[in-house]
Amino acid sequence: MIPVPSNVRIWLATGHTDMRKGMQGLALLIQEHLKRDPHVGDVYVFRGRRGDLLKIVWHDGVGLSLYAKRLDRGRFVWPQTVGGAIALSAGQLGYLLEGIDWRNPQQTWRPQSAG
Repeated sequence: MIPVPSNVRIWLATGHTDMRKGMQGLALLIQEHLKRDPHVGDVYVFRGRRGDLLKIVWHDGVGLSLYAKRLDRGRFVWPQTVGGAIALSAGQLGYLLEGIDWRNPQQTWRPQSAG
């Protein structure tokens, strides 16, 4: 997982993004389409049309970083809305990066009481 401090806001860019874009192209999308500053320290998550690739842009105070993750099987769960950004918590980002439905994670096993 990316070592994101707890006070950092995480934004999911809705819709799909051209995954040929690199760090500068995604930073330009953040400025022009999301109307936000990519250099303030927020994390921005983008997904391609196929759904198996994510790109994350984050300015950590020193410089802009680009992270990418591709799933071998399955697709990343993404909202149906188009245009704008949705705020996520660090926990939801963790679920998203593991390919788990971050909107409503479910435990698959619950311990039974001994009594």
